[in-house]
This record gives sequence, C-alpha cells and structure tokens, in this order.
Amino acid sequence: MSTIILDQKAIRDLISMPEVIGAVEQAFRDWAQGSGSMPPKAYLLLDQGDFRAMPAALPQAAGVKWVNVHPQNLSQGLPTIMAIMIYNDPQTGYPLAVMDATYITAFRTGATAAIASKYLAKRDSRTLGIIGAGRQAYTQIEAHMQLFDLELIRVFDRSRDATMALINHLPDYNLQECSLEETAASDIICTLTPARAPFLKKEWIARGTHINAVGADAEGKEELEPAILGDAMVVVDDIRQASIAGEINVPVTRKIFSIDEVYGTLGQIIIGEKQGRTDNDTITVFDSTGVAIEDLAVAKLAYEKASKSGSHVSMDIIEVSP
Repeated sequence: MSTIILDQKAIRDLISMPEVIGAVEQAFRDWAQGSGSMPPKAYLLLDQGDFRAMPAALPQAAGVKWVNVHPQNLSQGLPTIMAIMIYNDPQTGYPLAVMDATYITAFRTGATAAIASKYLAKRDSRTLGIIGAGRQAYTQIEAHMQLFDLELIRVFDRSRDATMALINHLPDYNLQECSLEETAASDIICTLTPARAPFLKKEWIARGTHINAVGADAEGKEELEPAILGDAMVVVDDIRQASIAGEINVPVTRKIFSIDEVYGTLGQIIIGEKQGRTDNDTITVFDSTGVAIEDLAVAKLAYEKASKSGSHVSMDIIEVSP
C-alpha cells in the first residue's frame, strides 16, 4: 500500500467551494446524528504561537490535523496558519494520504460560516460585512457568494493595504472599503481577527443581523461586546470548544454569559432538532471555533478524487508484509 502526498497546489486543484460546502454540511449532519467522533482540540502553547492537534472520525474516514497559529509569521513571509492532515483508513489505520491542510482550513472555515448563515441569517440578506481582510476573508466571501445573492460586501481592516488587496483580488464583486461601524451595518457580519479585546459594539448591530464570530479560536480571544451575546440567539459548532476557546470563552470565564444560554449547535439545526431563524428581528451569532470533522470531510473529498485520478505522488511510508 502507498501513501498519497498532496501539496497545496494539488489540494487547490482537487477541491471547489460548492463541493466543500456540501461535504462540510454532511459532516455536521453525520456528527449530530451520532455517526462521527471528535475529541476536543489539544493545544500546545508556545511564546511565539500555538499548535493544535485535531483528530476526528466520520463514516469511512479518520484522520488528524496538526495546525499552528503564529501571528508574527507574516513579517517573515509565512502564513499565520499552516496545517498538515494525515488521512487514515479507519479499518486498518494505514495512512492513506498526507496532505497540506492550510488551504483546507481556509476553505472549510469559510464554508462552515456560510452554512451557518444559510440557517441563521435572513433569507433575503443582501449585504456582507467582512471585518479583517486577511486570508480567511477571501474564502468567507467565496462561500457566502455560493449561497446568497449579495449586492454589497463591506470591508474593514486596520491595514488599508490588506483591504485594498482583497478588493483588487475580487474585481467581479461589489466590495467597498468602509469604517468599522459601517461594516457592522450589514445583514451578515464575519469577524475574522485575532483580537483579544471586543471591538464590535452592540449599539451598531441592527435587529435581524447575523454574525459569524470566527476569529476567537483560542483561550482569551474575543471580538464581540458581550452584551451582543446576551441579546442574541447563540449557536456554536461545539459547546466544549466554544466554552474554552471560542467567542463565548471570555464571557463564560467572567460569568457574564452562561453555557446554558447557548441555543444549540449548528449540527442540531442542520438535522432539524432545533430551528434556525424564524423571524427577521432576532440577532443571531454563530461561534465558529473550527472543528476537526470539517477538515476530515474535506480531506476525504480530496483523497477520493486524488485516488481516482491516480496522477499524484505516492510513497511506501510504512513497509507492508507480502
């Protein structure tokens, strides 16, 4: 048996956003119905950044992602987030593939937020607010464009260079550079920053707004003024991760928001165990910490397509007895 090696270019060629959205939504459905397994992330904290180990299993699939977050990397010409995925045969444990998961991480995160918007945002949402114009902004826009007829995408970033790079990269979409408050006046807001102090104010949020809180993915991170959570229907990807490393982690620690106030999980809403949005007045928040089933679902998609093509590099990493 051989192990397929898939670099970032191979992953880019193998997956597309519509396929990723479908695979990730099915993964949440499987997990919510008890057909998946996923321990919480394991964090390795260093002075320069952190590493996370993210194992998961889904029907006919198992694997683990090893991902770092090093904020200072951009000054060295490296991505802030890099990841490798080991994709295994769940029956034998054999490593079927080792693949770049940096691109997978960006795609699955954008896809998951768009799926949350599908169930939690107003159906006639026409404006998208992007706060933080880094790598994740690109896939958030691409994913939401698959599911919504967006007329205007407002963008705010403290770096005007980053904002203009995003706008110039997507000339076919109506992107506008806006202030933070103007960007918050959107039907759907995606917060995509490494902030450790809230910057999105409750007074800016109109009734019926949906917020994808994506940036807070580790202990101490926080983007939303806690009063927003108290006034919203809060949905999480995983209650364990969200309570210790998601948008709700700081308010929970400070006892100004309770886990009991969480409405439910995205998986529960997808399978119909709980309702999503039912009116145009409720403020909804999706606390996206990033869960391993998302990565595994996309890795499975990439592996199956690569295996079928037979055109990718492979090697016998493990000797198998004849």
